[in-house]
Amino acid sequence: MLRQRLIDALGADAVKTEAEDLAVYAFDAYSQGVVPAAVVLPASTREVAAAVKIAKDCGEPIIPRGAGTGLCGGAIPARGGVVFSFARMNRVLEVDVRNRRARVQPGLINLDLSKHVATAGLFYAPDPSSQKVSTIGGNIGTNAGGPHCLSYGTTVNHILELEIVDENGDVMTTSLDDIGYDLTGVLVGSEGTLAIVTSAWVRLLRQPETVRVWLAAFDDVNAASAAVTGIIGAGIIPTALEMMDHVMLPAIEAAFHAGYPTDAAAVLLIESAGFEDEMNLHESEMRRIMNANGATTWRAAKSEAERDALWAGRKGALGATGRIAPNYYIQDVVVPRTKLPQALQAVAEACGSRGIIAGNVFHAGDGNLHPLLMYDRGDSKQVAAVIEAGNEILEAAVDLGGTISGEHGIGYEKRDTLTRIFSTDDLATMSRVREVFDPKRVLNPEKIFPAGVGCAEVK
Repeated sequence: MLRQRLIDALGADAVKTEAEDLAVYAFDAYSQGVVPAAVVLPASTREVAAAVKIAKDCGEPIIPRGAGTGLCGGAIPARGGVVFSFARMNRVLEVDVRNRRARVQPGLINLDLSKHVATAGLFYAPDPSSQKVSTIGGNIGTNAGGPHCLSYGTTVNHILELEIVDENGDVMTTSLDDIGYDLTGVLVGSEGTLAIVTSAWVRLLRQPETVRVWLAAFDDVNAASAAVTGIIGAGIIPTALEMMDHVMLPAIEAAFHAGYPTDAAAVLLIESAGFEDEMNLHESEMRRIMNANGATTWRAAKSEAERDALWAGRKGALGATGRIAPNYYIQDVVVPRTKLPQALQAVAEACGSRGIIAGNVFHAGDGNLHPLLMYDRGDSKQVAAVIEAGNEILEAAVDLGGTISGEHGIGYEKRDTLTRIFSTDDLATMSRVREVFDPKRVLNPEKIFPAGVGCAEVK
């Protein structure tokens, strides 16, 4: 009944129910859920609304999905249901150059938007490392950031208006210009638990006059961390401030030939964008801070090609882990910048005590750590050790005054850890918001909130 009704509404080519097709949608980039009852690939808002009504009428949960690059199980079916893939809703619908904004569909690849508006001298700022493959809709769902969020902010700072389909299949819009509650802000980061985004007006920025990239190397990771604190403390906010450690540098350089030193304990990749005179002042002050904190080398990218190569190595770092181990697990936690040395020490201790190699590639400027734990998935003991180490790192981040997720979301994987940072009353209040949008928990069930937090707990 479900299959035929979906085919009647969307067409046979937009509905997948064969076992081999469904299996593909039980995964994201890290997690595995259960096989869905069906997968739909709508081509319009109208088709999304029609499919939502059918799924709800048939008693099936609804799981929105972008490119499946999530790392916390946010887009996997937790208990069957209908997966809504937005691969066919991937267009730039409208560009308003004068007001620096664009209306896009949720399946649009992040980087494709910047390419589309480049000739107008504009770009879209949020740039997760997965920007070549992740979608705007998925980025909205997790409030994705990326290296440049230090200066430009995360996705929520760039969403102006949303078109959504609610759990009843009704279409509505929210806008920052609306009087009253900021529903647009509420929806960004909600991981598909409140509504399904079918289009978005996003903010575009003018391409800067000058972009400069520098590389500083250190013999000690604590010295590199101190330099990060020194830069921000001096009132300089680079557009990006990234760190890579001695485990990752040789692998990255072997894979990308980006020009990274392979004998350093840590390097800082720094980018600033703006006016020429301002960049000269930034460079002079940052170089002074680097030297004061023991930098062994400092160099500026001399060409656009060199700049692009350094960034290609940073953004491709996760793929380089294959030179170290067959598999990796990436954690996503945040600590105050001044606590970076303690956080990195906690990573080293959690992994070292279990015989796990850990590499670090992360957004140092805002204290968002992404330790990469190397292991072999075929070895059950290593799998267990990695999970234990990841949990210990998460606990350490909270103890240092940080939090459990910076940009990857909560999804299924981290939902039970919310109790480490929120009280029962906090969770009850948030759950009440969800009840308003989706009282029957049709939309992406069993995500974000700990098991057991629901109607009975919040009344």
